[in-house]
Amino acid sequence: MKNLKAKEIMNRNVLSVQADWPIDQLADFFIEHSISGAPVVSEAGKLVGVVSLTDIVRYKSIPLNNPQTDTPHEYYIYAPERQYSQEEIESFRLEAESMVAVRDIMTSVVFHVGENTDLKQVADAMIRGHIHRVFVTTNEKLVGIISSLDMLKVIRNG
Repeated sequence: MKNLKAKEIMNRNVLSVQADWPIDQLADFFIEHSISGAPVVSEAGKLVGVVSLTDIVRYKSIPLNNPQTDTPHEYYIYAPERQYSQEEIESFRLEAESMVAVRDIMTSVVFHVGENTDLKQVADAMIRGHIHRVFVTTNEKLVGIISSLDMLKVIRNG
C-alpha cells in the first residue's frame, strides 16, 4: 500500500465538459449522467476548471461576479452519489437557451496530481484542501480522478 501511485487507483472514466458549452447543455448533461459536477477541459483535453450544479444555481439566483477562489469548489467537497429529487432536478432546468457558457460560471482553481504521485501525497492534498476528490493529470491533460471512496477502498484492501 505504501508504494502505490495515483495511476494505480485512479478512475480513468471521467465525465468532463467543455468550457464553451451553454449552461442549459451543462444542466442536461448533469441530469443525464446523474452527476453533481464535472471537470472542464479545453478542446485539446487540458484541464481548465471545474463546474457544478451549485454554480448553475448560483448563476440563476445571484448576480455573477468574480468566482470565489479562496475555498475549495463545491464539486470537490460533496460526493457525487447524492441523489436529487425530481423537484430539484426540474429546478436546474433553464427556461430559455442561455448565452452564458460554462467558462462564465466555472471555477478555474483545480486540485490535481500527477499519475506518479505517491498515494500519501494524494491523501495529504485531499486533507489540506478539505476535498473529496482530486484530478489526475499528465502534461496538463485530464487522465483520471481519485475520490475519497477510492482511498477508502485502498485502506480496506490494504
